[in-house]
Amino acid sequence: MARDKVPATPAIRLLKQHKVKFIPRPYKYEDKGGTRASARELKVDEHEVIKTLVMEDDQQRPLIVLMHGNCEVSLKHLARQLKVKKITPCTSDKVDSLTGYQTGGISPFGTRQPLPIYMEETIANLERLIINGGRRGLLVELTPKDLTDILKPTSVSVAI
Repeated sequence: MARDKVPATPAIRLLKQHKVKFIPRPYKYEDKGGTRASARELKVDEHEVIKTLVMEDDQQRPLIVLMHGNCEVSLKHLARQLKVKKITPCTSDKVDSLTGYQTGGISPFGTRQPLPIYMEETIANLERLIINGGRRGLLVELTPKDLTDILKPTSVSVAI
């Protein structure tokens, strides 16, 4: 992907529509490499790489959780904070149909269906974050303020 040619994903279109200053961060995608591979390829701290996780509650209501790349989500703590019995990850097929994005390229911006978004509270303390731009091998760098202004996520404390 040429540096000056940013793909017109729904995420990129939404960021441009909101006049967000972002830096495209293309990298060599590695299947099942996750944030560790993207951080290594981009030579950034994995803590700044934010993963977009699509989950559902015990009533099969989908939601998105934004988490630091080097942390996991405590499903038990998340369920407790959302006052539901259980939270589980969605299947790849369900994720694809809900978001319109392929696993490995899921962005919280421009999803096919609007989904409630929960963000690990410490993400707001970062100077910058790097998050998926809607395609495998494409992350975008922006500020936590821009992310919260557009997505209006609910803060949660669920990192482990």
